[in-house]
Amino acid sequence: MRRLLNTIYITDEEMYLALDGENIVCKLENEIKLRVPFDNIEGIVCMNYVGCSPALMGKCVSKMIPINFISPQGRFLAKVCGETKGNVFLRVQQLDCFRENGLTLTQNTMAAKFSNTRQLIKRTLHDNPELREDNEIAKILDVLYDGIEKVYDTEQIESVVGIEGNCAQSYFSIFNKLITNKDVPFTFNYRNKRPPLDPVNALLSFVYTLETTEYGAALETVGLDSYIGFCHTLRSGRKSLACDLVEEARCIVERFCLSLLNLKIVGEEDFEKQISGAVYLNEDGRKKVLAKWQEKKRTDIQHPYLKQKIPFGLLPYIQSNLLAKYVRGDIEAYPPYLQK
Repeated sequence: MRRLLNTIYITDEEMYLALDGENIVCKLENEIKLRVPFDNIEGIVCMNYVGCSPALMGKCVSKMIPINFISPQGRFLAKVCGETKGNVFLRVQQLDCFRENGLTLTQNTMAAKFSNTRQLIKRTLHDNPELREDNEIAKILDVLYDGIEKVYDTEQIESVVGIEGNCAQSYFSIFNKLITNKDVPFTFNYRNKRPPLDPVNALLSFVYTLETTEYGAALETVGLDSYIGFCHTLRSGRKSLACDLVEEARCIVERFCLSLLNLKIVGEEDFEKQISGAVYLNEDGRKKVLAKWQEKKRTDIQHPYLKQKIPFGLLPYIQSNLLAKYVRGDIEAYPPYLQK
């Protein structure tokens, strides 16, 4: 269990929550592991199988503390809360904030994305000295650095998106070099999607979808509308705000996929090619990736804004919480996730 930004996150799948007077009690195998007073608790996010007691749910409803139930795989299931009094105002604030500050949010998000991508490449160079003299990789590092400066010279969101597109195309032009294990039977030529046409693109698309789903669930827990974004254009059925926030974490997804490939955790037997030419993970491949993804979510990362370690699986919830605080005016600026 973690308490971050006045929200309790239950990450142990076997933990059970119960009520004891004015306290939330966390039990594991009928043994009390932790007792937390209700004071200053703004929300509870349960990622456990066994849930919580009806008495606790009733108490939380009376105190207007929402309980969000998320599957261990990161999919939003349900929310228990009292009469809606605040979310409608938060959503109005969300629209006003994004209209007024959408450009700044987009600039900061894309600058963070470029910086995080540079960190991913530099880590690969650190682990593989033979790539340090590669002129093409060095050039892409410069392109990404220039991109950080260029986004702040623009005055339109569309221009920032154009810069992002050029940087992404340049980055993926050297992505195959980051697959450093020469025994990997796949090659990556360029990014393609809807549908992916090769195993590497299929793997990237699958994990991008996992992470976007988790950001969508996280936004739901804080009361923001995941379909109303500041960067991605509105499109019926698309969680544009989740797509916006996931840009900061794409480097983690890409590093994860590179590890699966370089360690040969996934191979040719884990993919299937459709008659149309589309390539997807098969059932065994999805099971492998999901198992490793759950392991990844339990690993700790240093959060630059909170200045403390958190499980990677909580990153979407922390960033969504910070964005909600920014929209409400509790903090002066939204701090995008930056890898160090």
